[in-house]
Amino acid sequence: MTDATATPAAAWDALRAVPTPRLTDLFTAEPDRLSRMVIEEAGLRFDFAKTHLTQATLAAFLDLATAQDFAARRDALFAGAAVNGSEGRAAEHVAERGQGAPDSVAAARALHARMRGLIDAIEAEAIGPFRHVLHIGIGGSALGPDLLIDALGDDAGRYDVAVVSNVDGLALERVFRRFDPAATLIVIASKTFTTTETMLNAASALSWLAEHDVEDPYGQVIALTAAPDKAVEWGVDETRVLPFAESVGGRYSLWSSIGFPAALALGWDAFETMLEGAAAMDRHFRLAEPLANAPLLAAFSDLYYAVVRGAETRAVFAYDERLALLPSYLQQLEMESNGKRVTSTGAPLEVPSAPITWGGVGTDAQHAVFQLLHQGTHLVPVEFVAVIEPGDALDEAHHHALLVNCFAQGAALMAGQAHDDPQRAYPGDRPSTTILLDRLDPARLGALLAFYEQRTFANAALLGINPFDQWGVELGKAIARSIAEEGTERFDPSTRALIARALG
Repeated sequence: MTDATATPAAAWDALRAVPTPRLTDLFTAEPDRLSRMVIEEAGLRFDFAKTHLTQATLAAFLDLATAQDFAARRDALFAGAAVNGSEGRAAEHVAERGQGAPDSVAAARALHARMRGLIDAIEAEAIGPFRHVLHIGIGGSALGPDLLIDALGDDAGRYDVAVVSNVDGLALERVFRRFDPAATLIVIASKTFTTTETMLNAASALSWLAEHDVEDPYGQVIALTAAPDKAVEWGVDETRVLPFAESVGGRYSLWSSIGFPAALALGWDAFETMLEGAAAMDRHFRLAEPLANAPLLAAFSDLYYAVVRGAETRAVFAYDERLALLPSYLQQLEMESNGKRVTSTGAPLEVPSAPITWGGVGTDAQHAVFQLLHQGTHLVPVEFVAVIEPGDALDEAHHHALLVNCFAQGAALMAGQAHDDPQRAYPGDRPSTTILLDRLDPARLGALLAFYEQRTFANAALLGINPFDQWGVELGKAIARSIAEEGTERFDPSTRALIARALG
C-alpha cells in the first residue's frame, strides 16, 4: 500500500531508512524473490534479483512515484503533451512507433512512407547506383544509426555504410580511402541543419565528390532533418530531403528518418520490425503494473544506488560483440537526458541525478576493469546484456564460454569470497542486473532500445526533471564560436596560451 500523501522528500527519507540486508540473504528472506524480480517481455528477460531492492524499498519507491505524479507524467508523454517544458514542446519519439497522439502517429507514418519511397528508388537504381553510404551526423544523429548497423548488419550485405561524427578530418579521410566517390551516397543528418561539426564534414564530403569528377555532387546527397527548408537552401534537392518532427529529440530519433541508413542497409522490413519491437516495449511501459514494469523497476534500481547508496557510476557490459556500441549509445541517452541539477520548475535538485554511464564488452572488460568492480572501494551497479542465440557459426564452445563468463561475473559480484589473505578476499554484496535476449534481431533490439528510453524517462519523472532538453551542451559551443568570431582576449590566461600554442 502506497502513501498518497507522501512528498518526494518524505519518500526519499523513507527509502534511506529501509534496512539493506546482504544480497545473498535476500533470497532466503524472500522465497518468491526470483519470480517477483524477473520480468519477461518482448523476447527479453530482465533479472533484477541481484539488486538490493527489497519489498520495503519497492513500497517506498511506489510512494515516490505517487508523490512525483509518475503516472500522469507518463500519460502526458504518450498523449503528446508539452513534456519538454523548457522548449515548450512535446517529446514524440513514441509516435514514430505508433504509440503517441493520433495526429502525430499519422504524421510519422506519412514521413516513414516518404522514406520508404526513397529507399525503393535507391534499391531500384533510379538514384545511383550506389555501393557505399557515408552517413554524417553527430550525437543522436550518429550514435543510433551506427549502433543499429553494427548490431544487425552482418546479415545485410546491401551497402557498405560508414558513420562519421568526429570533426577530426582523419575520420573522413579514412572513409574516403575506402569508398568510390562515384558510387557513394552522402547522407547528412542534422536536426537543425546547422550543426557545426556535421556541416563542416558535409562540405568536405561534397568537395571530395567534386574533386573526383562527380558531375552532380548534390545529386548524391540525402538530408535527414527537422529543418527541411535549411537543407534545400544548402543545396539538397527537395525530393531527397527526409524530414522528421521538431518534437523528436536527437537522442531519441533513430526511429525517424535519422534511421534511414539502417533502413537502407538492413532493408525496410527489418526497420519496420524494429519499430514494432519498440512499440511492444512502449505498451508494456504504459500498461504494466508498477512492480511488473521493467523500465520502472530499472529506474527504481538506478535511483536506489545513485541516491540512497551514493553510487556515482553505472557500468554496462554487453556480452555480445554485436552490441559493442551499446555503452556509448547509452552514455548520451542517459547522461544528456538526466545530467541535470535543477527540476523541471527550475528549483535546485536536492538528490543526485544521473550517474556516469560507462562500460564495455565482455569478456574483454573482465581483463581490464573488473578488478575494481570486485575488490575496489567504489560501489558500481553493473548491468550485463547477453544473447542466448549465438551470432556466429563457430564451434558452440565460443558462445558457451561467453555466457558462462557473463553469469559467473554476476554471481561472483554478489557472493564474494572470504580469504585469510585480505588481498585475495572478495567482499561481495555488489549488485548487478542481467538483460537476456532470446536472439539479437530487429524486434528485440527495438524493444531493448525502447526499454532504455523509457527507463531514462522513468528516472527523470521520479526526480522531477526534464529529460528532453540539453542546455548544458550549449555553452562550450557558444565559446567555440566566439573564439572564431571575436578572438581570445576575454578568455583566461590558460585558454589563451593553449590557443596561441596550437593555432598560432
